[in-house]
Amino acid sequence: MLMATVEAQEMASPLLAQSGLSVAQFSALLSAIYEGPMEAVPWGRALEMLRKQLGAGYVSFILRSPASDRSGLAVHASEHGTSLEAEASYNSYYYAIDPFINLPTDRAVTVDEALGAGNWCRSEIYRQFLQPLGIRYLLGADIRTEDGVECRLRICRQDDARDFSEVDKATCGTILPHLKRAVRLHSRLDVVESERSLYAGAIDRMLVGMVILDAAGTILKKNAEADEILAENDGIRLNGGTFEIAYAQESRKFQYLLRRAQLGHHGSAPAVAEAMSITRPSGRGKLGVLIRTIPLSEWSEDHRHRPACAVFIRDPERKSRASHEVVRKLFDLTPSETALALVLADGMTLDEAAEHLGISKNTARAHLRSIFSKTGVTRQATLVRMLLSSVVTLG
Repeated sequence: MLMATVEAQEMASPLLAQSGLSVAQFSALLSAIYEGPMEAVPWGRALEMLRKQLGAGYVSFILRSPASDRSGLAVHASEHGTSLEAEASYNSYYYAIDPFINLPTDRAVTVDEALGAGNWCRSEIYRQFLQPLGIRYLLGADIRTEDGVECRLRICRQDDARDFSEVDKATCGTILPHLKRAVRLHSRLDVVESERSLYAGAIDRMLVGMVILDAAGTILKKNAEADEILAENDGIRLNGGTFEIAYAQESRKFQYLLRRAQLGHHGSAPAVAEAMSITRPSGRGKLGVLIRTIPLSEWSEDHRHRPACAVFIRDPERKSRASHEVVRKLFDLTPSETALALVLADGMTLDEAAEHLGISKNTARAHLRSIFSKTGVTRQATLVRMLLSSVVTLG
């Protein structure tokens, strides 16, 4: 990373002198570029700053090229503001006929340099798409990362303006190595977010409530299952962002375990994982609670709002949300057999299941025999255990 920074500085130095950017302007641009991956409209602020610096009408950063099965995704900056959208106008058709592509990596060139002024003005995309919008001059750069990410930066001026100069190209060139590095960070963050969504979805489908807290006990995040369990106010609830337990003895134990877990992420001690049950005043089955430390990594910085512990809450009486289709495919069951297997997994007896499904007891027994044959089990309890320990809860 240090070598990459040195290389970027060496590349930017002559361009920076040529660009006429002040140190303050260059610093502000870099700040916006590196903060770009965390913005609601990625790089919206940086693109708007670049647009104003170059006196451009539009600046577009194409993050995802259009294809036959999906729209393109681009960030746009104009005098009307910034937006992140699946671009409908610059669709796969115009993308396919755009000749201003495959530009030299990490270098800004004008469209007239790349294609020749005559060829550009005769091109179909210019005549059909850009000329009606009053766009004549383009400055472009393609960014290709080592991870295989390809992005396009396109800067446009109206037909009553002048073409982009060497100073304009130098201004664009100073930020390209930094924008490339920021794109890599955005790509990594996107992968992490995708994985987080996958794991969070799996927790939801397993009917486990999850609450993430920092070291001060502030709730950073809750999933939908936790919201539902806590909203019932049956044994455990939230009051002003603080957990409240219905019974004093259990409350003292919960708060003790919570404090241990919140402090346990400091130092090199093994992560704390403590379990307890919480009695519900309604008389329903006790809630199961697991409190687990989220340990600091070796390189973690001090951050007061960093996740410190997770509280997992399981209501044994919540009904399974397992997908009928997943169960059917996993065990090669018929739709009727699948319905019976799922209600049995929810804890019903065979007679209760028959009544719930509106079938006779003999039919239910026949379905159960077929299920036993297909799954290789001979007892209802074993069948339920097999279903609950299989991948069906993740479907």
